[in-house]
Amino acid sequence: MNRKLEEFKKTIKTKKVAVLGIGVSNIPLINYLSDLGVDITAFDKSSKEILGSTAEEFLNKGVALSLGENYLDKLKGFDVVFRTPGIRFDIPELTAEKERGAEITSEMEVFFELCPAEIFAVTGSDGKTTTTTLIYNILKQEGYSCWLGGNIGTPLLSRIDEIKETDKVVLELSSFQLHTMRKSPEHALITNITPNHLDVHKSLEEYIDAKKNIFIHQKDEKGFGTPRLVLNLDNEITKGLAREAKGKVVFFSRKQQLMEGAFLKDGVLVYKKDNIETEIVKADDIVIPGMHNIENYLAATAMTMNFVKPETIHKVAGTFKGVEHRIELVREINGVRFYNSSIDSSPSRTAAALSTFKQKVILIAGGKDKGIPYDEIGEPIAQKVKCLVLIGATAPKIEQALKDTIEKTGKGKDIPVFKCSTYEEAVKTAYENAKPGDIVILSPASTSFDMFKNFEERGRVFKDIVNSLATLEC
Repeated sequence: MNRKLEEFKKTIKTKKVAVLGIGVSNIPLINYLSDLGVDITAFDKSSKEILGSTAEEFLNKGVALSLGENYLDKLKGFDVVFRTPGIRFDIPELTAEKERGAEITSEMEVFFELCPAEIFAVTGSDGKTTTTTLIYNILKQEGYSCWLGGNIGTPLLSRIDEIKETDKVVLELSSFQLHTMRKSPEHALITNITPNHLDVHKSLEEYIDAKKNIFIHQKDEKGFGTPRLVLNLDNEITKGLAREAKGKVVFFSRKQQLMEGAFLKDGVLVYKKDNIETEIVKADDIVIPGMHNIENYLAATAMTMNFVKPETIHKVAGTFKGVEHRIELVREINGVRFYNSSIDSSPSRTAAALSTFKQKVILIAGGKDKGIPYDEIGEPIAQKVKCLVLIGATAPKIEQALKDTIEKTGKGKDIPVFKCSTYEEAVKTAYENAKPGDIVILSPASTSFDMFKNFEERGRVFKDIVNSLATLEC
């Protein structure tokens, strides 16, 4: 029996509760609290018309709504306020309500208080989603009952009644979620830290301090043993955090061989403990490409090796195709591999995706024009692309960037360029110009809003077309 959970249910029913933000994570939270019989007001900047059926369902359940531009004007007189991670904790309205006596919290903070299971949590500037998903898949492959949450998966507070002490919970946590956390997980991992989100955080120092909350409060509260902190030795900021660790530190490194931890040695991922080196997997056997994904596997190995067999990690490495829409292997047909990287909505992301592959690729790019310059994409295309398929409003900008590079450097002059009006035409054109051994990648360097609701829909349409290629006449 989860006594903390039972006490929470008993207490929260006596409180007047506000939930700020009617989004993906808070909708299940509002439903969960409403089903407990809690007095809730949900706040959101969107109008009732935009929220549509969600607003109607909440009103039918007795949830009060405060919507529109001035939605926070009614944030007065609450006992508990759940803020969404997208809202800073120190905005005037929250500060005033806290001074009036309200408890300011979040779905994730309450989940940490109530979760009976061992938590494996990941944060960092890059690689969070893939590394978190790897850890989840590795633990699940080993046979554990696992839960995936945080920035991805299911909002877990709404599932807290189902989580057992013997389960494993794997979380991806952003700096926004961590900013006000006063509990840390049993197992914490920081992939890397580079300047990021400084449009929201007041300084790099504040951003780093938020990340540090993933380990700074570590202690053995649940009886799972000494807490662990996994850090990237190749990143100067994360390397320096070891001195502040509250538990055991385990490093991973792509560049150095370690006395203990996960590292790359002669093209093989190795884990060393008690002077024993265990080979995990050859780098070339990892399905998802790129040196950054080798780092992700090293991080996941350092996080899970106390709980799984080496062959479990090896099996996942040989079968895991990547997180959806992030250089995700869709299919190989007649020796041609198709990758979906629909999340690449800027020239810099497409440049990074192209650098992942050792060989030149067939690139499908283009989308909505959001007024940003495309000059920087010319050089990567000239160096890494053998055939360019363009679609959408940014097609002329991308083509011009390549032409400018050709004029300046002479590189890329042999790259054929095709312009298409539909995704079906683009995929078919790419396939028609591919040979066995080639790679076709969707990496748009543009947003999706010209043709799709979001990059996820764009990626799924691309995958549907690729998966139907056998029925096309190519």
